[in-house]
Amino acid sequence: MSTASAYLTVAGIGIDVVYKDIKNMHISVYPPLGRVRVAAPHRLSEDAIRLAIVQRLRWIKRQREQLRGADRQTDRQMASGETHYVWGQRLRLDSSRHGRSKVSVAGTTLWVTTPADYREDQRRALLNRWYREQLKAAVPPLLEKWQPIVGEEVQNFVVRRMKTKWGTCQASSRAIWLNPELAKKNPRCLEYIVVHELTHLIERTHNEHFVELMDRHMPDWQVRRDELNEAPLASEVWDAK
Repeated sequence: MSTASAYLTVAGIGIDVVYKDIKNMHISVYPPLGRVRVAAPHRLSEDAIRLAIVQRLRWIKRQREQLRGADRQTDRQMASGETHYVWGQRLRLDSSRHGRSKVSVAGTTLWVTTPADYREDQRRALLNRWYREQLKAAVPPLLEKWQPIVGEEVQNFVVRRMKTKWGTCQASSRAIWLNPELAKKNPRCLEYIVVHELTHLIERTHNEHFVELMDRHMPDWQVRRDELNEAPLASEVWDAK
């Protein structure tokens, strides 16, 4: 049974530590981005845990590289029948309509309407632009809500595709960058990332102070973080019925 938790940073890697009634320590690396979690006996000190992590650091980094380099999504042909995600909802793509370029959601259907001569890459580019627009529209209300709570303000936010991060903070310019993939996740996850990056304007590292601030402002932040990292992104093909 878990009774306590902690957050450590070792060699620039954030480590979730959960203390349990177990005999031996276990280190796990989880998809999709290589989140590292340690299950440790209550008797182990933080220094002992850090030492064990350092000793397994090469293995941890190798596991993270493999996860981040893996193709976690099947190739999308932008054809009717595929599954795509919008704000955490599983939708069926329908690209059978032709006309002026447009993306819309109706029920469980994601409509991607394009001229009849559009190629696959053009349809994909249209959908990606739509995702970016969705994210850009969702961020300002979150900043308006959370900046007074956290006590920090950003000068700008940028939607930019990143291979290994959901978001990042540029302290010098007081800007935050957000991955457009967030528009595929539950809105709770975007809210967590916004608060996470605002908090980094106060504390740059994932130390105890950072965890204390996150706990104060968003008590369920770890639940949201896990939800973000575990939610599906892979495309599927729906059965025709």
